[in-house]
Amino acid sequence: MPIRINGTEADLPADARVSLLDLLRETLNLHGTKKGCNQGACGACTVLVDGERIVSCLALAIQYDGRDVTTIEGLADEHGLHPLQQAFIDHDGFQCGYCTPGQICSAIGMASELKRGVPSYVTGDLTTGQIALTREELAERMSGNLCRCGAHNGIVDAIAEVYAEDLA
Repeated sequence: MPIRINGTEADLPADARVSLLDLLRETLNLHGTKKGCNQGACGACTVLVDGERIVSCLALAIQYDGRDVTTIEGLADEHGLHPLQQAFIDHDGFQCGYCTPGQICSAIGMASELKRGVPSYVTGDLTTGQIALTREELAERMSGNLCRCGAHNGIVDAIAEVYAEDLA
């Protein structure tokens, strides 16, 4: 069964050792997903698989046979940019832009986790089904995505704007 990337079926690599990141960048020429540390520590390679965020540098492409992968290139639609992409522009949520695709994909996955009631390390009440997106929750949930050039405030503001109804 082929892997679906941004709604298009793609063949899996013949070599089972190829990472999902390398399939995206080297084979499919989807260069939005970045190779940062290549060790799963920086989040630059974050993509969505069936709506959940993963670091693609640590994932073998073969693991995602038959699954839906969404990269930064797959977020916009015929109506325009994803609201979070637009918010990053509006709030200057990037400086060099290298981490931006991973930040955006991670934030979308984070919002989905929040809506499903998945707790984080700082979630106070583990019995509630509704977790408020406080600044502390946002910081903890996005801590796997590093920005080295100082766009942190714009990133937080962009995420807060789009998911304001969840922000307490």
